[in-house]
Amino acid sequence: MDVIATHVNADFDCLGAMVAAKKLYPEALMVFPGSQEKSMRDFFLKTTGYMPALTRLKDIDPAKISRLILVDCRHTSRIGRLAEVAKRPDVEVHIYDHHPDSAGDITKSGGEIRECGSSTTILTKILMKKGIEVTPVEATLMMLGIYEDTGNLTFPSTTVDDYGAASWLLAHGANLNVVAEFVSQELTPEQVSLLNDLLHSLQTASVNGVDISLAHASIDHYVGDVAVLAHMMRDMENLEALFIVVGMGERVYIVARSRIPEVDVGAILRELGGGGHATAASATVRDHTVIQVLARLKQLFPEWINPKRTAGDLMSSPVKTLPVETTIAEARELLTRYNVNSMPVIEGGGMVGIISLRIVEKALYHGLGSLPVSEYMHTEFMRAEPDTPIAVIQNYIVGQHRRLVPVFSGEDLVGVITRTDLLRYMYSGMQHSAEAVYDLGRENPPVRRREVVHLMNKNLPRRVVDTLRELGKVGDGLELPVFAIGGFARDLLLGGKNDDIDITVEGDGILFAETFAATHECRVKSHAKFGTAVIVLPDGFKIDVASTRLEFYETPGALPTVERSSLKMDLYRRDFTINTLAIQLNPANFGLLIDYFGAYRDLRDKVIRVLHNLSFVEDPTRVFRAVRFEQRLGFQIARHTDNLIRNAVKMGFLDKLGGRRLLNELVIILREREPVRAILRMESLGLLGFIHPDLTLETENLRVLDEVKKVVTWFELLYQRDQVETWVVYFLALTSLLADAAFFEMCTRLSVSEHYREKLIDMRVHGEQMLAVMERKVAGKKPVLRSNIYFWLRGLSPEVLLYIMAKTCRDEVRKFVSLYVTQLREVTCMLTGDDLKAIGLPPGPRYREILDAVLSARLNGEVSTREEESRFVKQMLNFV
Repeated sequence: MDVIATHVNADFDCLGAMVAAKKLYPEALMVFPGSQEKSMRDFFLKTTGYMPALTRLKDIDPAKISRLILVDCRHTSRIGRLAEVAKRPDVEVHIYDHHPDSAGDITKSGGEIRECGSSTTILTKILMKKGIEVTPVEATLMMLGIYEDTGNLTFPSTTVDDYGAASWLLAHGANLNVVAEFVSQELTPEQVSLLNDLLHSLQTASVNGVDISLAHASIDHYVGDVAVLAHMMRDMENLEALFIVVGMGERVYIVARSRIPEVDVGAILRELGGGGHATAASATVRDHTVIQVLARLKQLFPEWINPKRTAGDLMSSPVKTLPVETTIAEARELLTRYNVNSMPVIEGGGMVGIISLRIVEKALYHGLGSLPVSEYMHTEFMRAEPDTPIAVIQNYIVGQHRRLVPVFSGEDLVGVITRTDLLRYMYSGMQHSAEAVYDLGRENPPVRRREVVHLMNKNLPRRVVDTLRELGKVGDGLELPVFAIGGFARDLLLGGKNDDIDITVEGDGILFAETFAATHECRVKSHAKFGTAVIVLPDGFKIDVASTRLEFYETPGALPTVERSSLKMDLYRRDFTINTLAIQLNPANFGLLIDYFGAYRDLRDKVIRVLHNLSFVEDPTRVFRAVRFEQRLGFQIARHTDNLIRNAVKMGFLDKLGGRRLLNELVIILREREPVRAILRMESLGLLGFIHPDLTLETENLRVLDEVKKVVTWFELLYQRDQVETWVVYFLALTSLLADAAFFEMCTRLSVSEHYREKLIDMRVHGEQMLAVMERKVAGKKPVLRSNIYFWLRGLSPEVLLYIMAKTCRDEVRKFVSLYVTQLREVTCMLTGDDLKAIGLPPGPRYREILDAVLSARLNGEVSTREEESRFVKQMLNFV
C-alpha cells in the first residue's frame, strides 16, 4: 500500500504538495498524520468542492504500508505515528521537500529534495516535465500551497521555479479568488491581541553590525498561524531580521524571518531543535520559559550572525589583467612577472574569464603554449559589486571552492577579492602566500564532514557493514588511515546500490590487504606495479584495495604515470567531483564522510563537474564518462565542463585515444539501462564522429535504437536465465546505417580483436540476410510455415534475433522471431542417428537431411510422436 503524508500541524503547502503527489502516485492514500493549521481547517469548513479524498490515519493498517511518500517534511519527529513506518527497512520512503538538510533527516529511496519557495513547486515541476495534466480544483489547491509558502511570490526564498509553477497552474484553471480569500485572511481577535503584545515588546539591537529585531509574548492558550504575525511585523516595521518568541502553555514557539544573508535564521533555530530556510524558520521548545529562550537566542546571535561588510571594503585594486588573445606561454611570463597566481582575462574591455598559473603550467607541459588562454580559462565566475555583502562572497568562495571574485561597477572591473583577502578578513594576523585560483589541485578548502553511519546501516547489508568495520580495525592495527571511496560513497549518499567496494589506504595497500586476509581467511591477488590488491572473501565477494596515489600524463590521451601520494591528491586525480567522496573506516571515525572538492554540493545540485580545466586533455575518456554519469544519474553536465568537452572535441584530443580504451567506454555506455539517451547526448557533443566519421544519428537508426530497448526488455522478462549481450544489440543498431567497409574500418579504429571483429561482422551480415529473406516472403504474401521460420533463424545468436526484431518495420517478421524464440527454438525431433542406422540406412551426410525433414514435419504439426516420426522416415525412404 502507498501512503502520501506530511508533517503534523499541516499547512496549505502540505495540502498542495499532497494533491500533486497523488498525481504521481494515483493508487496512494492521502493521510494527515496529525492536526492542521487553523487556516486550512477553516478552508475545509467553508469549501466543499475543493475537499480532496483524504483517509483517516486510524483507518490504515501501518503494517500494510510498503511505500511512504512524504511531502514538505523529512524528519521523524514531525510525522507522528508514521515515524515507525519510515524506520522500517522494508518500506520505500519517497520524499519531496524544500527545506535544507538537518541532523536526523530520514534517508529517502526516491523523490526530490531541493531548495525553492515551496514543496508544491517541486512536485508541480515534475508534473510539468512528465506532461501530467491537473484539473482546475487540483490546480487551485496546489496554488494555495505555493502562494502561502512564498508570501504570494514575494518572500526572498521565492525562486524562478515558483513563478513557473504558478504560471502553469494558472493556465490550468487555478482560481485566484479562492487563493486570495484563504491565503490573505483577516486576523482573528486573538491574533490581533497577540500581535499587539509582540509589537509592544519589539526591540532592535545591533549584533556584529547587523540589526536584529526580537519580540516576545506569553499567553495561556494556543493561537495558530504565528508565522503570519511574523510576516506582518517584518513588513510593517521594515525589519531585516526578526525573531518572535511566544509562550503558549508548556511550550515556547519561535518564528524567525530574515531578508539579509548575514542572518541565516534556519541555522540559528536548528541550535534550538528547529529548522527551516536561511530566510524563514521555526522551532518549538518544551520545558523552558520565554525568558530562558530569549537568553539562549542572545547567546547564539554573536556566534551565528556574520558582520555586515561589503566587497568594496575588502577588494584589491587596481587589477592586473590579460588580453583574451594572450597565449599560454605569454600568460606564464606575465603571471611570473607580477608574482600572482591568477588573472582576469579581458576581451573588448569586458572580463570573460580567469586563468590560473597551475592551468598554464599544465597546458605548457602538454605542449599547448601557442594556444590562446581563452581555450582553457575558467568562464564561470561570480560578478560582485562594491556593495555586495561579504557573506555572499564568503558563501561563494567557501561553498563553491573558488579563489577569486571579480568586483564590477557596471561593466567596469574595479577590483578583485581573493581567498587570501577573505582569510585575512576572517582571521586577522594569519600568514598568507599567494595561491592558485580556480584550480582545486592547489586549494586547501575546509573538509566537509558528515556522519553517514545511519546510511550505511540502512542501505547496506549487515555483512558489508561488518566487513567495513573489520577493514577499519586492521587499518588501526597497522596505523594506516583506511577509506571507502569513489562510486561506493557516491551511491551510498544517493540511496542507490553499489556492490563494488573500493578501499584506499594512506600507506601500503598491499600490506594492508595481506594483513586483512591473514586474519580473516581471505585470498589476495596483488599487483605490485600499481600498489593495488583484490581481497576475495570466502563467499567470493571482492574488495579492491589501493594505496593513495596521484597521476600525471606525459602526453594528452596517454595512460597515466602513478606515484604514491596523500588521500586528497588521490581524490583529486579522479574524473568528477561527485566521485571524490571518501568514508573513513577506522573505528574512531567510522562513517565520517570527507569531502574536499564540493562533491556533496554537486550531488545535491545534480551536477557533473570536472576537477580542473585540463581534465579532458589529460584523459579524453572522461568525456564519455561525463555523458554516462549524466544520463545514469539524471544529472546535468555543468556549463563550464560542457565547454571543456566541446573544446576537447574541437581540438581533436579524442583522436589520440587508443581504440581499445574508446571501445571500452562505448561498451560501458551501451550496457547502461538507458543507453539511447547517452547516445543522443554523445551526438549533441560531436562524439560519434570519433568512433567513425560516417557514424551519425538519423531517423532510421534512431527508430531501431528505440525498438532495441523494447525487444531487450521483452526478452529479459521472458528469459531471465538466458544471457544476452545487450550492448551488442545496441551496437548493431547504432551502426546499422554504416556501409560494410565503414563498419570494418570502425572495428579497426576501436581495436576490436580479430576474432570478435569477425563475429560482429558475421552477426551483422547474417542478421541482414535473414531479415531480407523474411521481409521478401511477407511482401510476396506467400504462406510461411513454422519450419521455414525455424531454419531461417536456427543458429543465430540471441543478439542477432533481437536486432532483427528491432530493425524490421513489419509486425509479421517480428512475430516470426517471437515465435521462434518462445516456441520453435526448443523443438527437437525424437529420432536420432542411431534410429536411422537401426532402420538400415548407411551412415553419411544424408542423416542430417533426413533428420531435418523429420524436424520440419514436427514443426508443421505433421508428426507428434516417436512412432509417427519413424513412419515418416520409412515413407520418405520408400518414396525415394
